[in-house]
Amino acid sequence: MSLLEIPFPAIDPVALQIGPLAVRWYGLAYASGLILGWLYIRRLLSEQTLWPADKQPMSADDADELLIWVTAGVIIGGRLGHVLFYQSGYYLSNPLEIFAIWKGGMAFHGGLLGTGLAMLSFARRHGVSIWPVMDLVSAAVPIGLFFGRMANFINAEVVGSPTDMPWGMVFPGWGNDPRHPAMLYEAALEGIALFLILRYATHSLKTLKLPGLTTGVFLVGYGAFRIFCELFKVIEYRIFVEGSSITKGMVYSVPMILIGAWFIYRARNQPAADAVER
Repeated sequence: MSLLEIPFPAIDPVALQIGPLAVRWYGLAYASGLILGWLYIRRLLSEQTLWPADKQPMSADDADELLIWVTAGVIIGGRLGHVLFYQSGYYLSNPLEIFAIWKGGMAFHGGLLGTGLAMLSFARRHGVSIWPVMDLVSAAVPIGLFFGRMANFINAEVVGSPTDMPWGMVFPGWGNDPRHPAMLYEAALEGIALFLILRYATHSLKTLKLPGLTTGVFLVGYGAFRIFCELFKVIEYRIFVEGSSITKGMVYSVPMILIGAWFIYRARNQPAADAVER
């Protein structure tokens, strides 16, 4: 091992084994992110002064059902996104591997689409506006992103490109070259930093009073952080155009930034009365 590398902590992916039942860190990380995000949504709903006319868009109990919808959207959308957006050739040759989610392989952009459909279905079912539902989920998403990226780290997936930086790691299954621990960069930026930005937005700037504004901030913030992190993830299967340094993650994040910018413009330019009604 070179002095300019950090040994990868060989964490057993199985957190607990009870007979044939194996509880994996990967599943625990996703469950923790979803549960803590749900609790945070309930907390936001309990703070009346954050909302237009000091009135929450739905009850805290409605967040219980929202958790079920979002969980389905994250798992189904995230897995299908990974299969279709990143390694379709492999899964076409090994279709049964599509269901082996305990081995890792979840794409955020697929999870975003799946969660979007889940939120729309929830909003229609409860007769509420989609905008505050999206704002609530957007404010909580960085919690799940942090735990999801830590799950990537434990599974030694979503690694970065080779590096000679002193914090490079040799990941099992990725050769002998030290690589950027890109998933830790993402945990710090897309998880911790983005949560703090959104927390400031919702509680200091009162962005929840303008439906769609919090979602817009999330989309722009995530898209920018993701593109930055992709600079350290230039690996063959992630390349969008052969021979370039443009990754699929970069390309998929551009529409997020554009849509987020439109959400911000729309929220800031709608009449106050309209904001309350919608």
